[in-house]
Amino acid sequence: MALHRLSFRLRPAVTHVRSLHTSGCGQQQEAAAVESEPEPLSVFRTRENDPACQSERQIGQYYTLPSADIRTLFPHGLPRRYQLQMKTFNEASMMVRQPALEVISYLKAANYSKPSLRYLFYGLKGSGKTMSLCHTLHFCYTQGWLVLHVPDAHIWVKNCKELLPSSYNTSRFDQPLQASEWLRNFRNTNEHFLSKIKTRQRYSWTKREFTEEGSPLVQLVDQGISRVKSSSDVVGAVMKELRAQSGQPESNFRLAVAVDGVNALWGRSTIRKEDKSPVDPEELTLVHNLKKLMTNSWTGGAIITTLSQTGSLFTPKSSYLPQELLGERGFDSLDPFIPVSVPNYSEKEFESCYLYYMDRQWLQHPQGRTEEGKKEIIFLSNRNPSMLDRICAFL
Repeated sequence: MALHRLSFRLRPAVTHVRSLHTSGCGQQQEAAAVESEPEPLSVFRTRENDPACQSERQIGQYYTLPSADIRTLFPHGLPRRYQLQMKTFNEASMMVRQPALEVISYLKAANYSKPSLRYLFYGLKGSGKTMSLCHTLHFCYTQGWLVLHVPDAHIWVKNCKELLPSSYNTSRFDQPLQASEWLRNFRNTNEHFLSKIKTRQRYSWTKREFTEEGSPLVQLVDQGISRVKSSSDVVGAVMKELRAQSGQPESNFRLAVAVDGVNALWGRSTIRKEDKSPVDPEELTLVHNLKKLMTNSWTGGAIITTLSQTGSLFTPKSSYLPQELLGERGFDSLDPFIPVSVPNYSEKEFESCYLYYMDRQWLQHPQGRTEEGKKEIIFLSNRNPSMLDRICAFL
């Protein structure tokens, strides 16, 4: 009965026409309604699939990401279980939540002639920090931003398959496999920008290979993809060029730097040198260059990050606050930043997720569809999104 009452309570929020909205979003929605007969809409879904047009009225509802955006924007970066869910449900739907809407509102109001602002999603493990980051990135992508996405910073500081001494700086180490993979994904996401942006200096890779000043940035990226040995230095050159050109009068792009698990940059590494001594993350070429992007010494963009317990090696599992996971060095390096808390599901968000799972036939056990079963799921998951997904996978 509670589901029935909730259905009537939520239905006005998804069926009411947004008559007071004067932006292009409302006009597009009205035009689409005129062109085709709208299908009946469930209370847990919204037709507003443009992140720029979403507001608090859509909180707790799912919107659908176009498959083209998924292929281009997220060749990497989506949580593994969410990718499995996409295949199972045959769609990519993301819940509209307050943390992402908060950061999106800040991005809309920011002054991009000033130093870039830093945003930090934090919260308990499995609360949805990565999904909030992806939602925010989808907004940036639909607004025509250049997206520089590092989806798993902790992977750069552990389990390195190949570690080579840097040819540019003997005190650092290159990770050619990770670097070349990142460059391929970066090219896939921003291909339409790379031919327009020109390099501002000459780069020498070997005695015979170099990239001339004024070359398209795509040529620099292709150098790192085709010549894996120099890929780590190419990543540094790409980041340097974007940092220098973002916000300049002649540049026609805004830069979104997104790092999932940013605390790994100031943590400890499990990578070992030949003498079995640990490698400090600062000694890694990729980490060294990424840290430069974390400074707010450049304009014309934003730095959007998350904290990750997974990427925080040798720290208590219960830690989740910025000062606990970043440590003194990391906190001082990022300060000032805008912290955005990502809590577990609210009652409304849980009900929406519960209805969505039933709609997708993810909850098939008869007891899981009863009021008693729902209360048991709430008790076991504590409305934690990740735990809820894992529990319902067996029902």
